[in-house]
Formats: sequence, structure tokens, C-alpha cells
Amino acid sequence: MDKAISRSILSFLIDISVSLLAVVVSFCGLALLVVSLFVFWKLCWPCWKSKPLTSNINTLPQSISTAPTEVLETEEKKEVKENEKPALKAIEPAIKISHTSPDIPAEVQTALKEHLIKHARVQRQTTEPTSSSRHNSFRRHLPRQMQVSSVDFSMGTEPVLQRGETTTSIGRIKPELYKQKSVDSEGNRQEDIKTCGKLNFTLQYDYENELLVVKIIKALDLPAKDFTGTSDPYVKMYLLPDRKKKFQTRVHRKTLNPLFDETFQFPVAYDQLSNRKLHFSVYDFDRFSRHDMIGEVILDNLFEVSDLSREATVWKDIHCATTESIDLGEIMFSLCYLPTAGRMTLTVIKCRNLKAMDVTGSSDPYVKVSLMCEGRRLKKRKTTTKKNTLNPVYNEAIIFDIPPENVDQVSLSIAVMDYDRVGHNEVIGVCRTGLDAEGLGRDHWNEMLAYHRKPITHWHPLLELPGRATSFDSQGSCPSPKPPSTP
Repeated sequence: MDKAISRSILSFLIDISVSLLAVVVSFCGLALLVVSLFVFWKLCWPCWKSKPLTSNINTLPQSISTAPTEVLETEEKKEVKENEKPALKAIEPAIKISHTSPDIPAEVQTALKEHLIKHARVQRQTTEPTSSSRHNSFRRHLPRQMQVSSVDFSMGTEPVLQRGETTTSIGRIKPELYKQKSVDSEGNRQEDIKTCGKLNFTLQYDYENELLVVKIIKALDLPAKDFTGTSDPYVKMYLLPDRKKKFQTRVHRKTLNPLFDETFQFPVAYDQLSNRKLHFSVYDFDRFSRHDMIGEVILDNLFEVSDLSREATVWKDIHCATTESIDLGEIMFSLCYLPTAGRMTLTVIKCRNLKAMDVTGSSDPYVKVSLMCEGRRLKKRKTTTKKNTLNPVYNEAIIFDIPPENVDQVSLSIAVMDYDRVGHNEVIGVCRTGLDAEGLGRDHWNEMLAYHRKPITHWHPLLELPGRATSFDSQGSCPSPKPPSTP
């Protein structure tokens, strides 16, 4: 029984394998047939395709082949009639363009060829690409009698002039004019700078301790600042851009040629010396008022004399002090305006590098803020006084009530004062902010108006008070701002 079942299964498997083999063979044959047909089509189709095309080309009439030449002939006739000069019009009766029976004289043919070649060349030269609107606007700004194509921007060659044209200096660069101008401007700049004596000092670098050693020796021919015809000079020194580290010489009484002979040391790396500047400020000491600045010396290049490996002696002219060169210090404050409440808040944050007003070399500064309108002081507020410091920190808020309709009419005047127990308080420096202010003062005000409810903070340099005419107590006419309306 088992043998019969196994035989039947074996026969069934054999039948299946035979049928599968037949399917595979038939599929391979079909694929071979398709490949052979494809190869046959590729080989024979180009030959069949080329036969009717060649026959059609051979059977085309001759009139079609000669049509382009006739069209070219008519176009050439029109072009010659439109563009030829009057000198060639006299030979028009003798010109008959024909391929069948040409009767054009040889001289006329040569002249006609030269004219056509010349005309085609002119057309190629005058043909311009389509220009953009930016270039067209540039040409419109040029003078009408001036052609853009005729402008020569080269420096060393002469322009090629056509008949009837004259030379012009437009577009020509003349270096000698610029050179002369720069020399003149430099001379004027030297004339504007006034000197008020000379300063003698030495420079040397200590490689072991990384110190710049500066020795101030003496000053000569200083101007007289006192009523007695003398001065009480001393020198203050910075190594810019760092202003935190400063040195000061002793005060020499009643002399215009002081002999200092004092040595100072600045800790600085040697590779940073190229980015540093040495700043000397010569002052006249005054016991009862502010110290007057006589002049200053700025050494931009510390390696101007030598590499500082040895002690180098330097003589420099002392430039007279101007209002811009006097360093009175800086003040940092923020502005914030609330239009709905009509309230402006000025927060005095701190000051730095204030000018020393006391004999001890320090000051007792406080800040006075005045609300101004057309020269009239409407309100004023003060901060607390900080004792014996040139870098006071306040962080005090001052509030003014200003309605939105009056913001454009007012400004704020900020004065840093030195408190004096005996006598009157002195002004160290002032600054101003408002729409009618200048520079940073106006920009700070506009930024405050642009960003409501946000404190805007900036550093402002202190300037010298111009005079009594512009003091905070000057009177004027201005309506007082209306109080803010209650919500």
C-alpha cells in the first residue's frame, strides 16, 4: 500500500517538473523571437526610411530651390536703395541685378560691393544690446551733448577723436589735482592745530615684567593760566583705550618750564603695544575752581622712535586744548516714556572718569536734571551726592509728567555737578537729549519715542558748559505742559 502511494506521488512530481520545463522552454523561445524581431527592425528600418526621402528631394521643382536667391536679390535691392549715398544714385540706371543676363559694368560692381561691405560694417558697430533701466537712468543724468560711448575712462591713453569732435576733460582722471588737494588740505590741517609748548619723556619696555616704563622729564614754554603770569602744571597720563589705569605727576607751582622727572609703569603685553596709544594731558592746578586743561599729546605709534628695547627719548609738541578734546567724563542713563500715563522716567545709572574738581584729586558728584521748553526751565530734579569718587553709581529714577501732545516741545538737560560745602557748586559737565538736541541726544530721544514702555540706555559724553547764557536758569516763554488726564 505504501509503495503504491509513493509511486503515485513520484509520478505526480515528474509530471509537474515536465510541465514546468515546457513552460520555461516556451517562454525562452518567445523571448528569443522578440529579440530577433527587434534587431531586424533596427537594422532594416533606416534603409526603408531613407528611400522615400531621397526620392522626394530629387522630385522637388527647381523653382523652389531658386526662390531663396530671388528673395535675397529683392532684399539686397531694397537695402541698396535705402542706404546708398547720393554719389551712388547716379549709377542706378546701369544697375540691373539678374542671374540670367548680368550687364553690370565691372567698376559699378566693385563700387557696389565696397558700399555694401562698408554699410554692413557700420551696422555691426552701431548695433547695441538691449540696456537695462539702470543704465538708461545713468545715461539720462549725463549731459545731452555727451555720448556715453565716447567717454574714455582710461588714465594713460589719449582718446581717439572723430572728425568735428573736440577734446573734453569729462571722464578724465588727473592725479596731479588730487595730489595737490591732499597737500593743501594737510597744510591747512597743520595750520589749524596750535601748539602750546613741548613735552619731553622717555619710553622703554621691560620684557621680564611685561611693563611699559614711561618717564616724564619736563615741559617747556607752557602758556600762563594765572593772573601772575605763571601756571601750576601737572601731567595726567593714560594708555588708551584703557582709561581705568591712569597716572598723574606732582603739581609744580608757579612755573612755565616744570621739571617732573617721574617714572610710571603700565602693565601691558609686548604684542599689544601696537594697538595702544599713549595720551598725555597737561593741566593747570587751581585750588578754588576747576583745573584748566593746557594741552595734550597723543603718541599713536609707540614704536615711532625705536623698538623700546632701550630707553628712547621723545620730544612732542603740546597741542592746545579745545572743547572737544577736554575729557570731562561720561554719564549713563535710561529713558522710558509711557504715553497712556503721560509719564517719562529718566534713570541715572552711573558716571565714569569724571573730572577731578577738588584738591584731593576727586569730586563729590551729583546729577541735576532739568525739564526745558524753549530755554525755560519748567522742573528740576536731583540725585543724591556721592562723596570722594570719580566713578559714582546712582541707580536713581527721576520722573516727569509730560502729556503726549507736549513731548515734541520739551527736552532734558542733564548736568553733573560737584558739591562744595563752602562756596557754590561747580558744573563738571553737561549733556542734553530731545528732538532739538544734536547727535546722540537726539537719537536717544527718538529711540525712546519709537519703543514705548521700554527703558533705552546709552552712554553720553559730558561737554563743557558754554556760558551763562545757556545755563539752566535762563528764562524764556513757553506754556507749561498740561497735567496728564486722569483715566
